[in-house]
Amino acid sequence: MSGESPLSMMRSATPRRKRPAETRRSRLWLSVALVAVLIILAIGLSWGWYLAASIADRTLAGWVEREAKLGRVHLEAGKPAALRVEYSPGENGEPAAKLVWSKVDLKPQPAAVEAAKGADVVVAVVGITSELEGEEMQVSEEGFKGGDRTSIALPKPEEDLLQAVAATGKPLVVVLTNGSALGVNWANEHSNAIIDAWYPGEEGGAAVAETLSGSNNPGGRLPVTFYKDVSQLPPFEDYSMANRTYRYFTGDPLYPFGYGLSYTTFQYTNPQVSSESIAGDGEVRISAKVTNRGAVESDEVVQLYLTHEGVASSSLKELRDFQRIHLARGQSKVVTFSLRDRDLSIVNTEGKRLIVIGTIKAWIGGGQPGGGNQHASDGVSTQFKITSERTLPD
Repeated sequence: MSGESPLSMMRSATPRRKRPAETRRSRLWLSVALVAVLIILAIGLSWGWYLAASIADRTLAGWVEREAKLGRVHLEAGKPAALRVEYSPGENGEPAAKLVWSKVDLKPQPAAVEAAKGADVVVAVVGITSELEGEEMQVSEEGFKGGDRTSIALPKPEEDLLQAVAATGKPLVVVLTNGSALGVNWANEHSNAIIDAWYPGEEGGAAVAETLSGSNNPGGRLPVTFYKDVSQLPPFEDYSMANRTYRYFTGDPLYPFGYGLSYTTFQYTNPQVSSESIAGDGEVRISAKVTNRGAVESDEVVQLYLTHEGVASSSLKELRDFQRIHLARGQSKVVTFSLRDRDLSIVNTEGKRLIVIGTIKAWIGGGQPGGGNQHASDGVSTQFKITSERTLPD
């Protein structure tokens, strides 16, 4: 489902400069043709319809189809509806247009439910698209406005579909396609597994299939926090950092930044620090032993977070480094991080970057410390002290 508005904007991939009169003629011709079709369509009907307008250029080599756009319009019986298309033809091309339509029906399709009943496992690919989220877009759908998002929930038709196929009682695997966080609270509670494919490339389907079949053991981690809903986000007009990003968030997210699962488990032991105290211009090395305790080999993303104890202007925690390692079944490895200068610094309320005196707590684990009650990661902690201050250049 696309969220284009009835006033779709279309442009050629390779526009050429045109005389004003020529441009007006192309737009007028397209508008008249499309409006005439819509007037006929509106007679005796009162419903929501999806309209797809496709533009082509006639060249010496034949018809060259341009990008088609989909929009939704409400038609009432006996009332004409106008659709305006703005378009610049390609070089030496004559514009032509065609319009196709289908009635809007957002209910779960019976064919999908019947297919789920006959399946061993349901793999439901749901989410959003780049046609819905972006910048300065002509989008007006529930949860979206002009490219912005007014809700982070999964669109209602998508959620209704999940609930309908889940009602068949078959195991449910949810594959998300998205370019930003989604509050998939129902799926989190009721599905058997969730894979976030983001916006994959042409091998995305193969990667999902290999992961679901077990031939690929995933090791990815979330690069953003997945909040439960917009109530966990501060007002847009509030420019303070309170509760913004994982570094300052005090609530319990749906999925925390840095979170991810695999088909095995890892154990963290023996945290070490090279020195219990260092000067502001010093260096410290922090390490921990990581062991694959599961039945299969796998990658692990070892993450290092620092917390500056008692420093009011510092974040609650901050990712300072990470390493991706591969461990066979039962294999162990000592992972070491070296920190100095900006790695140990904070930014104070005046915007200056400083290394300050005090105790720094270090966490090494498969995710951030805490991570919410539901998604706490395994890890170990240690600490060290900084004994002198230092101002760093911007």
